[in-house]
Amino acid sequence: MAAELAPDLVLMDIRMPGMDGLTDTRLITRHSSRSRVLVLTTFDLDAYVYDALRAGASGFLLKDFEPDDLLSAIRVVASGEGVLAPAVTRRLIAAFSQGAPVHAEAAGGVDCLTRREREILILVATGLSNAEIGARLGLAVGTAKVHVGAVLGKLALRDRVQVTIFAYESGLIRPSATSTA
Repeated sequence: MAAELAPDLVLMDIRMPGMDGLTDTRLITRHSSRSRVLVLTTFDLDAYVYDALRAGASGFLLKDFEPDDLLSAIRVVASGEGVLAPAVTRRLIAAFSQGAPVHAEAAGGVDCLTRREREILILVATGLSNAEIGARLGLAVGTAKVHVGAVLGKLALRDRVQVTIFAYESGLIRPSATSTA
């Protein structure tokens, strides 16, 4: 159905009858650059988080999310950004800070990026918006957006969540020892 209807966003569960949600996510994100997947599940397991993000999901939430927060998360993912449940974010940061690999896959390595694109990748991974990146580097917002798009394209990453994972895994950034997230 997703291939036929090409939805902007798919709300996906991990375990479903027939094909599992991770396989569905992988198929949807491989065959449609337009469709975003937001995983909503009761299964609070790190392996599911990593596998969902690796499969191309733009977000991972637990079903105990409040309805208003879920609507906000849907809007965030539909706009092209990523979102993670706070508990998942804390564990992901802890895993990175301990050096645990998450294995985000990217088509090219850091070497395929220009110096400016590496700067942009690091700023995206630290949570800056296009406007904030532009202000920091003295660029127009549109120029920052073009650079972000180039990073996504060269690394074959779908969104800022995957950029962040890639930046940590490639060693371009490291969690600060004082982080309490």
